[in-house]
Order: sequence, then structure tokens, then C-alpha cells
Amino acid sequence: MKKNSTKKQSDYELRKEYDLSKMTVLPRGRFDPKRRIGSNVVVLEPEIAKAFPNDEAVNEALRLILKATKIPQGTMASR
Repeated sequence: MKKNSTKKQSDYELRKEYDLSKMTVLPRGRFDPKRRIGSNVVVLEPEIAKAFPNDEAVNEALRLILKATKIPQGTMASR
């Protein structure tokens, strides 16, 4: 093992000339708020994905399910 590959904890201190108040911290990756807005990723099982070829088909099916759940219970019994 090389001597240079193991560094002491004191080697990780910031230099005095770094002004942290001027540095901006930007969220990256999954923590970036812009990345989260409007994006819900769902992985479908292969047989389900065949039935829904695109996102429009999935959204239409889900809207129909939402409408069906809003049907009052009494209307089905009166038929």
C-alpha cells in the first residue's frame, strides 16, 4: 500500500482563502427540486406494459378508474 493513498484527517481541512459565503450549494440528483416536479416514474410489469403502449393510455385508464370509484353505491343496486 502506498503512503500517499492513506491521508490523515487533517489533510481534509479547507484552506483559509476559501470564502464559503460566496459559494452556492446546489441540490443535485434526486434532491434537486426541479427534477421532482411533475415526474412520477412507475415501472410496469411486462404484461401490463403491453396493454398500455404509452403514457396517454395509462393516464386514460387511471382516469376511468377514478371516475368509476365516484359512482354512488346505490345506483348499481337499483338496476
